[in-house]
Amino acid sequence: MNRPLALGAPAEFHADRLVDVLIPTRNRPAELAVTLAGLAAQGGVPGFGVVVSDQSDGDPAYSHPAAATMVRALRHASHPVLLTRRLPRRGLAEHRAYLLAASSARYVLNLDDDVWLEPGALHRLVTAIEELGCGFVGNGVHGLSYTDDVRPEAHGHYEEWVGRPVPERVRPGTPEWDRARVHSAANLLHVTAELALPPGAWRAYKVSWIGGCVLYDRAKLVDSGGFDFWRRVHEKHQGEDVAAQLAVLARHGGAGILPSGAYHLESPTTVTERDVEAWEVVLADEDTPQPA
Repeated sequence: MNRPLALGAPAEFHADRLVDVLIPTRNRPAELAVTLAGLAAQGGVPGFGVVVSDQSDGDPAYSHPAAATMVRALRHASHPVLLTRRLPRRGLAEHRAYLLAASSARYVLNLDDDVWLEPGALHRLVTAIEELGCGFVGNGVHGLSYTDDVRPEAHGHYEEWVGRPVPERVRPGTPEWDRARVHSAANLLHVTAELALPPGAWRAYKVSWIGGCVLYDRAKLVDSGGFDFWRRVHEKHQGEDVAAQLAVLARHGGAGILPSGAYHLESPTTVTERDVEAWEVVLADEDTPQPA
């Protein structure tokens, strides 16, 4: 029998580590197990922490034997893991804000519960953000079912940074906004193949936003407002990651990193009520002229 799983203590978890991985999840025990398995195989970043916050309708996803085993594997390898529940649900942004508050690490990786990381991916992201000194770096996720679907028109939105990333004000309707098209399907896989990078090499490229796997400098994310805008948006929203990244881009800059080691599990979404784009609300507030 699978014995009871210790949840961990928030006060003990809150420590000065280099990296914490923050995972929100709901109704995805199988996917969470795969995501945790990817983390358990990461090397080169000793002692990183993991927070899983569950909003499942029934039992928490981490109670499933497969997910619980991966939690134990992480702890066995000296990675502290904190397991929490955040109910009632108040929307994606509030959930992200809650996870961010659970960490005091220098860097926080916002990792979706349907993303598998290949070995070495976390180390590459940490290396990149330390060398680039920007607000965030990320891995766009590959959809491997699209491997044979080559879209050269989307590849043209790939543009490398020369030197360190600088702050950018990115808005809809601009060429910069269309950079996100390179993250669809398996486009990044094809772009990476065209680059033919030598082993161990990586490249930083310009982004508007990245979904699924984003490593933030926590202090710079907090300085940019974090996810505190959750109080201003209807709980049935999406695009909370876009809103946060646009704010960090404007203050501290950001970049995508190739090669990407992030693979989307391509499971059906559990966010079925998406009445509002959080970034639209936040940008409307920011771009509205204030009375003199």
